[in-house]
Amino acid sequence: MLIGIGAPSLSAVIADVRHSSQSGWTVPRLTVMPLGDSITFGTGSSTGSGYRADLLDRLTSHSEEVRFVGSQRSGEAPVREHEGHYGWKIGGLTGRTAGWLAAARPNVVLLHIGTNDMHDDYRASRAPERLAELIDEIVVAAPGVTVLVSSLVPSADPGTQERIERFNRAVPQVVAEYQDKEFRVEYVDMSRVTATDLRDDLHPNDGGYRKMADAFYRGIAGAAAKGWIRQ
Repeated sequence: MLIGIGAPSLSAVIADVRHSSQSGWTVPRLTVMPLGDSITFGTGSSTGSGYRADLLDRLTSHSEEVRFVGSQRSGEAPVREHEGHYGWKIGGLTGRTAGWLAAARPNVVLLHIGTNDMHDDYRASRAPERLAELIDEIVVAAPGVTVLVSSLVPSADPGTQERIERFNRAVPQVVAEYQDKEFRVEYVDMSRVTATDLRDDLHPNDGGYRKMADAFYRGIAGAAAKGWIRQ
């Protein structure tokens, strides 16, 4: 499915239908690790918190304890913690994420990564393989963790956008391989974020980050409805 320019994708519409039956979910504890690059860091948002503050607002009624965790800090309390690393590519996270998971002990990981691979055209055709290697590290280091793997938000640069569209078509296929092995890995569709929601060539504005928060909220709600999110 193509991400970024047109109307919401079919999977986004399906997610809305599913969400209508998931509004009553609760879990005792949500410890959320946002994992990625400068978009996860919050670059382009007016507060520096990216999607995290809006997501926290959506989650607080569903859990007695909601925490965002990670070794990085940006934005406003109480959502300053995360693992968003400015300028990093997929391979930069691989080999380091296991240690971050051990230190923070999340039960949910929100993964949005690959924008810099696409922007720099860094072995873009092999990026889905690198994404799978990173997911391998996560599910081995934190057995039972729920991993929500999102498509990339769009770019205003035509060449980057073309590569993003190719990458995004591959992401659901990567996720499906882990579901076939009964890992708690789910796909999150970011197609509601369009080029009009960007602050610059790559980073969302506040409206774009609100759409990201909504997409990740639907992913968490769906995982909770499946009974995936454990203490």
